[in-house]
Amino acid sequence: MKLIRFGAPGAEKPGLILDDGTRIDASAFGEDYDERFFAADGLQRLQAWASANAASAPHVPENTRLGPPLFRPSKLICIGLNYRKHAEESNMAIPSEPVIFFKATSSICGPNDDLILPRGGDKTDWEVELAVVIGKRASYVSREQAMQHVAGYLLHNDYSERAFQLERGGQWVKGKSCDTFAPLGPFLATRDEVADPHNLRLWLKVNGEMQQDGNTSDFVFDVPEVVSYVSQFMSLLPGDVISTGTPAGVGFGQQPPVYLKAGDVVELGIDGLGASRQVVKKR
Repeated sequence: MKLIRFGAPGAEKPGLILDDGTRIDASAFGEDYDERFFAADGLQRLQAWASANAASAPHVPENTRLGPPLFRPSKLICIGLNYRKHAEESNMAIPSEPVIFFKATSSICGPNDDLILPRGGDKTDWEVELAVVIGKRASYVSREQAMQHVAGYLLHNDYSERAFQLERGGQWVKGKSCDTFAPLGPFLATRDEVADPHNLRLWLKVNGEMQQDGNTSDFVFDVPEVVSYVSQFMSLLPGDVISTGTPAGVGFGQQPPVYLKAGDVVELGIDGLGASRQVVKKR
C-alpha cells in the first residue's frame, strides 16, 4: 500500500494511493497514521478496509496539498556518514559504528512545502535520504529480527544548516531541526512495495541541475543493521522514522561549497518512493 495524508497543514486527513494511481480519502477508516495505528496492526486493518471500500471512497483531487504521510512520530532519528562516497567527500573517516543524531519532529513538513531558510543561517544544504518507518516496538532486536519491525519506507530530504551544525559547537541537532527541514513523502510505501531497499537509486536536483545521483547499494550499514543497532540504545516505537544517510553530492562537499538561496528549487526522488519538490524562501 501507499499511504498519504492530505489537506491543510495541521488538518491533514488519511488517504491512500491505489495501484492505478488514484488517490482516495480514507477518513472513513477512522484512524490517522500515528503510533497507535501502527501498534494495533493498522496496516493489516487498513488493507482490509481498502479492499472493501476503495471503489466507493471519495477521490482526492490532484491539486490537493500532501502532508507528511505520518502523524507526529515520537522520534526522527538520522544516521550520519552512511554512504562511503559521502564520507569521502566530507573528508571524514568511514565510521566503524553507525553515527546517530536526531532531528526535532517539529521540522517535519509535507513533501512539497516550501523550505524556509532559518534566521542567522547562510549555509543551508540538501540531503536526499531513504527513511525507514518502524511498524512495531523494537528493543534490543537482532539483525535477523530487524526487518520484522519495519513497516515501510519514505523519501526524506534531510536539510542541514551547516553553519549551525559545524560552526556553532555542540551536537548536530541544531543544524538539522529548523522548521521545514524534514519534508517527508509524498507517500509511505509499505515494506512489500519495495523489493530491495539496498538497491534503490536516489537523486536530487537544484534548479534542474543534478547534484546527487546515488544508490543505496553504497550503504556502510544496511537497513537491518541500522534498526538493530539503534534499538540497542533506545526503544523504537511504532511510527518512528530512521533516516539512513545521504549519498555524495551535497553542497558542503563541493569546491567551493554551494548552499541554497531564496528562489532555488530542489527536486528529489527515490525509485518506487516518488518525488518531491521544495521552493526555497526566506523567513
